[in-house]
Amino acid sequence: MQFILGIISILLAEVVRDIYHIAGHYWQPIKQFHLLHHKAYRRDFSIANLETYKKSQLYNDVPEALCMVGLTAAIAILTQNPGMWLGCVYSFVFLVPAVLRSQGMLLATDLSHKPGDLVEIPALWRVNRTYHWRHHFDETNAYFAGHFTSVDRVLGTSLSLKGKVVAVTGASGALGQGLIEELSRQGAKVIAITTNPAAVFRAGTTALSWELGAEAELLPHLQGVDILVINHGVNVHGDRSPAAVYQSYEVNTFSTLRLTELFLSTITKSNDRATKELWINTSEAEVNPAFSPLYELSKRTLGDLVTLQRLDAACIIRKLVLGPFKSQLNPYGVMSAPWVARAIIFLAKRDFRDIIVTINPITYLLFPMKELFQSVYFRLFTKNAKISANPMSGNIVERSTSKVN
Repeated sequence: MQFILGIISILLAEVVRDIYHIAGHYWQPIKQFHLLHHKAYRRDFSIANLETYKKSQLYNDVPEALCMVGLTAAIAILTQNPGMWLGCVYSFVFLVPAVLRSQGMLLATDLSHKPGDLVEIPALWRVNRTYHWRHHFDETNAYFAGHFTSVDRVLGTSLSLKGKVVAVTGASGALGQGLIEELSRQGAKVIAITTNPAAVFRAGTTALSWELGAEAELLPHLQGVDILVINHGVNVHGDRSPAAVYQSYEVNTFSTLRLTELFLSTITKSNDRATKELWINTSEAEVNPAFSPLYELSKRTLGDLVTLQRLDAACIIRKLVLGPFKSQLNPYGVMSAPWVARAIIFLAKRDFRDIIVTINPITYLLFPMKELFQSVYFRLFTKNAKISANPMSGNIVERSTSKVN
């Protein structure tokens, strides 16, 4: 019991640290001191100016740690429980180094600010260097968490879309239009990628036409994209002809793999690991019947290959696991596309890597289990395997001019 209370006290200390950090961005009496913290580092987290660094430690990090020590000690005293003192001891681990750094006696910085290139993608449950880099150099009014990402998840600050360049395929479809609307509302700069040259989009949206099989031609446009949402698809319903098989896999699986590899090839700089993301609509058909066998088969194949690719991906890859919503592909859908789009953005801002939006409660149980076991299986029996669709050649299948939204 004492151990559990000790863990709780450590979590409380981290919550105090995050609250103090957020206050440093919005509460004027300490905002000027927190700005010193941001000025102390270059984009590679090397120290920009030693005197500024020392002042930032003295006027930002030391008071922050003192708040952690004081509040955890007060809770321990009030509860009269020895286990609650662990949070206070934990807080001293931050206070003592901050004091030493402020006096120039310890110049080795903490792990979140360790200088050098970013080698990991942003971690899911804890704050690593890449996650914290986002706070310093991507969007300072997001990514507030100090060690555990819980506060950002609650506040919806685990992902900032403000100013991001987001490209959406299948843009003329119902969900594509809904995503464009919601992304624009979040401050993103949206590129609508569509095979429908007659499609009309909201003001401020850049439209880009493409042809299925000619994905390589999109590469110059993807270079400056922060987030690519691969959302196009086709549903042949009950058709099981050879042409329907070909079309289902070409549209739902192979074109997505080519676009995936194209986008991943644009990750060439250190900070790309922090800023770039790939969102792929794999559908609830990964685990549940869609009453359209070829749609299910092609989407399940895609889902499995994306799971394989996520093991070694150079950026965050999110799956959009969506139930039936009303659209051109499914006129009988029970959810509205705009509502699904809002739910996707809501969950993405809370750093869900598997974004499940459905009315079917079974999916919320089956999909995480399927994804876990599939990931473990792939990790055990593959070695650094990467999905290679050879997108530059476009030779997986013959070029097609089918319209897919």
